[in-house]
Amino acid sequence: MSTSPPRPGVVDRMLRRDSSIVLFCVLLIILGAFWYTIAGIGMNMSAIDMTRMAGPIGEPMRMATEVRWTPAYAILIFLMWWVMMIAMMTPSAAPTVLLYTAIKRMGPDRSQASRLSLLFLSGYLAAWALFSIIATGAQWWMESIGLSDGPMMTIHSKFFAGCVLIAAGLYQMSSLKTACLRHCRSPAQFLADHNRPGNYGAFRTGALHGAFCLGCCWALMLLLFVGGVMNLYWIVGIALYVALEKLMPRARWLVPLTGLALIVAGIWLVANPLFATA
Repeated sequence: MSTSPPRPGVVDRMLRRDSSIVLFCVLLIILGAFWYTIAGIGMNMSAIDMTRMAGPIGEPMRMATEVRWTPAYAILIFLMWWVMMIAMMTPSAAPTVLLYTAIKRMGPDRSQASRLSLLFLSGYLAAWALFSIIATGAQWWMESIGLSDGPMMTIHSKFFAGCVLIAAGLYQMSSLKTACLRHCRSPAQFLADHNRPGNYGAFRTGALHGAFCLGCCWALMLLLFVGGVMNLYWIVGIALYVALEKLMPRARWLVPLTGLALIVAGIWLVANPLFATA
């Protein structure tokens, strides 16, 4: 007995499910990352508790406690950073992931569109894993020299916090920021230039897209050291701003205006302790 091949309509319906599958997986990752971040798994307090205890920028938390950095604690801090980056960056990357899925559905890899799209997303998140390793090292360094505390992970020094704000503001106005943002704002052009076939090609393309997003947003993520790494107001605020930067390509005033605001705020913080001691 011979079996007849599936009708074209059935195949089309099966392929249309790819976008739904990928979208469901993306939403599941976002929700899981937000839950992990808010619950503060493995930490002494949840993000909600830390947000309630957050004070003014540059002010040490009253209940600061010394934390001993062990390999297990370092891994925990890395996971905290990485999961938080997943929660903050995946929503703005979702349109590119879905566009990648649609492109794969129309090419020779159409039967593997869902799997390749998830590999693309894995490559994107791998780029932010690299950032999370660097952020973990920066947090260890600041705590080792007494610039930051364990529970809230914020910068104590108003002067140093102001320098971080100024640096982030200057980077907003840099040509490197502009170039990386151009790639993030034009996913169709990015995929047309960098799309590659196969499993490795999907992961590589996603990692490259993540590298451009990292080049676009890394300075903004450092602001978490200023407002509180586990401060939900800063986490949500930065995530929303990143989405606006990518989804409002015609609002060219937004990026330089934000840079100017960060520079002004940084100068105020730097000058504040100088005036106080004058």
